[in-house]
Amino acid sequence: MQQLTWTEGGLAWREVDAPRLSGDGDALVRPVAVATCDLDALVLSGGAPLPPPYAFGHEAVAEVVETAPGVTAAAPGDLVVVPFQLSCGHCDRCRRGQTGSCATAGAGAAYGMAPIGRGEWGGMLSDLVRVPYADAMLVPLPAGIEPVHAASVADNVPDGWRAVAPPLRERPGESVLVVGGGGSVGLYAAAVAVALGSERVDYVDGDPRRLAVAERVGAHPVERRPDGGRAGRYAVTVDHSGTVEGLHTAIRSTDAGGTCTSTAIYFGGDVPLPLLDMYVRGITFHTGRVDARAAIPAVLDLMVAGRLHPELVTSAVVAWEDAATALDGLDAKVVVSR
Repeated sequence: MQQLTWTEGGLAWREVDAPRLSGDGDALVRPVAVATCDLDALVLSGGAPLPPPYAFGHEAVAEVVETAPGVTAAAPGDLVVVPFQLSCGHCDRCRRGQTGSCATAGAGAAYGMAPIGRGEWGGMLSDLVRVPYADAMLVPLPAGIEPVHAASVADNVPDGWRAVAPPLRERPGESVLVVGGGGSVGLYAAAVAVALGSERVDYVDGDPRRLAVAERVGAHPVERRPDGGRAGRYAVTVDHSGTVEGLHTAIRSTDAGGTCTSTAIYFGGDVPLPLLDMYVRGITFHTGRVDARAAIPAVLDLMVAGRLHPELVTSAVVAWEDAATALDGLDAKVVVSR
């Protein structure tokens, strides 16, 4: 079968052995819509230390091709969202909702990122992918939702959701600040905050294209390159800047008793924090990988209700056979569709 592979020379289609069912809980799926992730852009630009070669792509909606005996979550022909992280659904961590740190598959086990993914599970830009723990992992795509609209629900959309939905559940309608700059997750966070009825959602970034997308999803765009200073007072703040200045702006803009979540990945070593500011105002600070599988149902519910439209963040939809060239120079959300 064909598999898009990240190689020393860039992205290339390679012929590899097709996966097979290997356990009672397995399913084989055929990806039909695959979205690029913010981490993919870092990899392709040399900004992430994930050395090649390995199978590429990890955000997907797929068609179920075959299931092992006992699998009940989906049947051949069904369209499903495939979470990018492997999770068994039964270990203590999975039962707590920590599906990104499954004790059975291994914390970090994921598609499309073998160097940090606890082994080579394959990539979603492949003709066929094996999904273990299918009953725990596969999420049926609701009727009426287009696969190309939901491809990023496997990772980046839940990443944005987890940054704003839990704190807004505690403080409904409160103001939200998103400090962007690192890709699409900040835009999804802004879109979710709007969908959940936040009174004001400000999106700060220096990039006109992302600012236009933020306005499209209902947020208030603020053209500014964060300098580490305060941008106002917000109950909920999100850092997806990838810069120390952006992180500090998000933290310093968090109101007393508020919550700041950093969804950015900082590869450059230790990052300083303004701990005195955090201490004086008693804010809660979160960072870490998203537990995607646990958040996917809530994201799909917002889409079914017509309140969340991830497709507004997508910059382009390209044909499957064009993926290797279309993703060259990637710097925005792209969906590859069969």
